[in-house]
Amino acid sequence: MNRAGMLISLVALPLAALPLATAPLWAAPGPASQPSSREIVLQLGRRTISLRDNGKLISSWPVAIGSPGTPTPLGRFVVQNKVINPKYQSTKSGKINATVGPNSPLGDRWLGFQQSGPNQYGIHGTPAAWSWTVSSRSAVTNGCVRMLHEHVRKLFDLVEVGTPVIVQR
Repeated sequence: MNRAGMLISLVALPLAALPLATAPLWAAPGPASQPSSREIVLQLGRRTISLRDNGKLISSWPVAIGSPGTPTPLGRFVVQNKVINPKYQSTKSGKINATVGPNSPLGDRWLGFQQSGPNQYGIHGTPAAWSWTVSSRSAVTNGCVRMLHEHVRKLFDLVEVGTPVIVQR
């Protein structure tokens, strides 16, 4: 949730100016799944994301969240789609960033949870150049939730489409 259209532009733009991702071109809503006993809980004030199963904590990780001008939405959502190696398309220019994998603006995992017009908020990885935003728990994104690669990969593997996503203050 928060990248520029071209890799060169990413380096030149301040992090807060990076646009919200369009709904991934490759990410149609996933098939309906069985009700999950698992839930993802994002605590904006603590800037942590946790995975719980029947209320029991499985794991918790640091995250970067939306800036005050482009906040991460509050509420109850569900994982709408899961994508390995997502492609980013700029909402401002419409250009598709050809970079995929760990060095792409979205990293190599995407968990989309809230559609807003053509844009989608999601939980995703972050390029190494921006990993400091996660380790410092910054509020710099355009609403998406950034995680370190190893963390988002683990979360991705432990949840399914339909898993509740609860975003709290």
